[in-house]
Amino acid sequence: MRCNVQVRNGEETDVGNDPNKPNFSNVQSGSETTAPVPPKADFNNVQSGVTSTAPLAEPAAPATYTVARGDSLSKIAKKVLGNANRWREIFDANRDQIDNPDLIQPGQVLKLPADTASKA
Repeated sequence: MRCNVQVRNGEETDVGNDPNKPNFSNVQSGSETTAPVPPKADFNNVQSGVTSTAPLAEPAAPATYTVARGDSLSKIAKKVLGNANRWREIFDANRDQIDNPDLIQPGQVLKLPADTASKA
């Protein structure tokens, strides 16, 4: 039995003993290196956080409503807050100038609750 035979153009050639061809019969797969193994990354001291270079926004001026003739706190609440039953929120925001919720005057400037600043 011949193992190292090559057939080319119908002719057999013994390739096992050809001194011009390299011998790869002892080749093995795998790799080795002499380089040192790098240390594993240490992420034990990583901290999260957020920073911004954007300037801080100025606090929005409180929304106001100027009382018109015929207005009541419940009418203002319905018009500005969408619910007449929220009149007490307007009253509470203006305790410094209103003692009686039934006695508001045309031309009086009322502060609106903070959550309505964008709706007013």
